[in-house]
Formats: sequence, structure tokens, C-alpha cells
Amino acid sequence: MRISVPGAVAEIDLDSVDLFDPELYGSGDPHPIWQVMRERAPVHRQVLPDGRSFWSVTRHGDVNKVLRDHTRYTSRRGTLLSILGTDDPAGGLMMAASDPPTHTALHEPLAKALSARALSRWEPRIREVIRNLMAPLADGGPWDIGEAGAGFPMAFTGALMGLPEQDWPRLTRLTTMAIAPEDPEFQEGSGTLTAAHHELFEYFADHIRSQGDTPDDDLVGYLSTMEAAGRRLRQDEIVYNCYSLLLGANVTTPHAVASTVLALIEHPGEYRRLLADRSLLPTAVEEGLRWASPANHFMRYAVADVELGGVRIGRGDAVVAWLGSANRDERVFTDPYRFDVGRSPNRHVAFGFGPHYCIGAPLARIALRLLFDEILQHVAEFRLAGPVEHLKSNFVAGIKHMPVTATLRPDAAALPRLSVTTAR
Repeated sequence: MRISVPGAVAEIDLDSVDLFDPELYGSGDPHPIWQVMRERAPVHRQVLPDGRSFWSVTRHGDVNKVLRDHTRYTSRRGTLLSILGTDDPAGGLMMAASDPPTHTALHEPLAKALSARALSRWEPRIREVIRNLMAPLADGGPWDIGEAGAGFPMAFTGALMGLPEQDWPRLTRLTTMAIAPEDPEFQEGSGTLTAAHHELFEYFADHIRSQGDTPDDDLVGYLSTMEAAGRRLRQDEIVYNCYSLLLGANVTTPHAVASTVLALIEHPGEYRRLLADRSLLPTAVEEGLRWASPANHFMRYAVADVELGGVRIGRGDAVVAWLGSANRDERVFTDPYRFDVGRSPNRHVAFGFGPHYCIGAPLARIALRLLFDEILQHVAEFRLAGPVEHLKSNFVAGIKHMPVTATLRPDAAALPRLSVTTAR
């Protein structure tokens, strides 16, 4: 999805726009549409040709209202447009597709296992992965940061979950198939989404069965032994939540990497500013997350008739909160279309908001902080070396290919000469 800088509010016929269409995000640009919606129709209904419909919510405040209030907007029926109009079979079983108290019972023990403190011991491994990932830059590139970044989260999330390394490339591809089933590069026959789900669920079921009665000391083993609401999880609950954790890891981090590097190329003064003052690294990471907004939307269903932004939403209606729009809301962000590595405050919702705030946010922040710390140590300047190709997906605002070259700093430590396996 291109990240443009709209000028004056454009003349756009909102009755003709199609925010459901994955092609809009693969080759088009939703930012002018969102800008018009925020100004003129912040709660807007779209009806698809097959009769299904959903409400789009585009202002930061309204997005927060929808995401934080499970009593009015439920996650149980499904949270992504890809399953609009059909109940999620994982509803009430998977943390992402449940409401409190079920959600709370799953979230609390997992949040402890995925806290920044618990994950700190993984930092040396993550830094090693990053240095291997950057190895092509040592030979002058080009380095496809979109393709390489796709495999980045699996190199530590796969280890954290105890998944065999030889399986990581296929699992990375399967999660991309699940979030971008219309993208030709990731299609495998007919029914890509169903096939990806089936293979991933079967993989985790087999992996859990292989552990038997003595689960390993890893995140999958933790799910197998932890208690939620006073009981152990059933196998289907473990499978669904393994899928959810893996999907979440492979959504945010790689696309935040590529989009942030592209922003630094397009705003070279901000990169020079960051090189001159590395204390800005934490705020630069947060600005990269706001800028990229990798998770493009989350969906809820109205539990009862509600009013939002002066508009009546009927019981059972689908409500889609567009995070990419909320993160450009002029009411919250000064000069929102300016990339600012020192932006503070930065109340972005790249990880969502409310009870479903991304449980993997601490891991993503650690990985991004370490990656850009290594980039600052090694890279004086990035340059594009080819076209930027965007993922065809209405859920993930992603970059699948972005070849770059780099001028390395003369004082940089040597990068390794071999790269980690990445997946396409």
C-alpha cells in the first residue's frame, strides 16, 4: 500500500469507493479516501455486490471506542474482513476472536510469557539474526529488504515457539497466504485462504501431538500446560492460539521494517537526524510503526443497536476500524503526513487498542529497536535499487519486494558474509 501525502481534501465519490478490494492496497492508495472519510463521513457504510456490508470507522477517537468496548462491539464473530459475514470457527477459542472473560483468561498468562522482561534473554539471538539478515549489504547489495524481512520474525519467533528451523520458510509463506490470499505471488491453486488455514492448523495439531505428555520448554509447551479460568486448554484451543501468535508475529515486524526504511530513504534529513542523535531511536521506532500501520484494520460486530459519530449502527452489523487512517488523523497528530523520528507524543494504534492490544508488541518493539540500532551502526545511506512492490491485501499494509543498496559507514564493524534463509 502506497503511503501518500494528500493535499487538499480530494473530490472522491464515497459511494463508489471499495475499501474491501485488496487491489486498492496492492496497487492503489487508500489515504486520500480515508482523508475524505475522516472529514465528511467518519462512519461510512459500504455494501458489497453480494449484499454483505460493513461500516468503516476512520477517526482515531472512534477507532479507539470500537476497539476498547467489547460490550458494544464483539470480537467473537471474527476480526478480519476476509471472513466478513461468516462466524469465525475459532470464536471463543482463540484469544484474538474472543471477548472478556474468555479473552482475559487467555491473555493474562500469555502476557507474562511475552513481557519485555521475559523476552530480554532473547536479545543476543535477535541481534545475531539481524546481522546475518543484513549480510548482503557487505557485498554492496542489492538487498531485497521486503523479501528478507518476511523471514525475519520467524528466525526468533520460530525458536521461541520451539518449531523446527527447516519448517520456518514454509510457515512464513503460509501465514502470508492467510493474510494475502488474493496476491498472485502467494496463491497456490484455488482456495488459498482455506488451504493455508488447513495446513497451518494441521501442522500445529501434529506438532502438539508429537510432544505427548511432556511438552517442551517453549511457547507451544507453555500453551499446552498453562491454565485459563482454572483449567488446561483443549487441543483445538492450543492450535488456534498457536496460529494466532504466529500470524501476529509475521504481520507487524517485517512490514514495519520495509516501510520505515522506505520512509528514511524518502526523508533523508530524518535519517541524518537519527544518525546524529541515536537517543531518538525509540521515538523513531514508534514513528515507523505509526507510518507503516502494518495491520490495516480490525473488525468487530455490534452487539446491539449503537450510535457512533452520530450514525446508527444496527445490531449484528460489521464495524471495521481502519488503523492506517486513525494513525493519520489530523485531530491527534500534528502534520500527520510528515515522517518525524522525534515525534512525541505519538498515540498511534499500530498495535490496536483496548483489551486486544497486540500481545506480541513487546517482542516486535525489541526486534525493531535492535534492527534499527544495527542499521545505524552500519549504514550511512540507503538507496532504492528497484521498484517497490506492495502486498495485495486489505488486512496487511505490506511491502513484499523492495531492493535497496547501502553506503556502509567507514567505522562500521564487519557484517557476516552469509545470510539467513528467507521465504517467499
